[in-house]
Amino acid sequence: MDAVVASLWMKAQLDKDGCLYQDDVVDYLVRGKADSLLKENNDGNLVLERKLLNEFKKLTPNDVVWVKPDRYWRFRVEEDEPGRDARG
Repeated sequence: MDAVVASLWMKAQLDKDGCLYQDDVVDYLVRGKADSLLKENNDGNLVLERKLLNEFKKLTPNDVVWVKPDRYWRFRVEEDEPGRDARG
């Protein structure tokens, strides 16, 4: 599995559920043996590689935001500030 295929799966999950947790993507990639799309962060947790995040951002440039405290993506709402990050 490459970054394009994984990002398409991410977009489909987001469309279906309305939000997408990073942990669910990590689990999907581990089960799919797509370790090249993962990296270990400073805390020792698996997170998504930049190439995958970039592909996902190409698919969702303006309509999706990242909720950092809870580590998930959701669709943008009117109250969101400009940019990719949201408060919750």
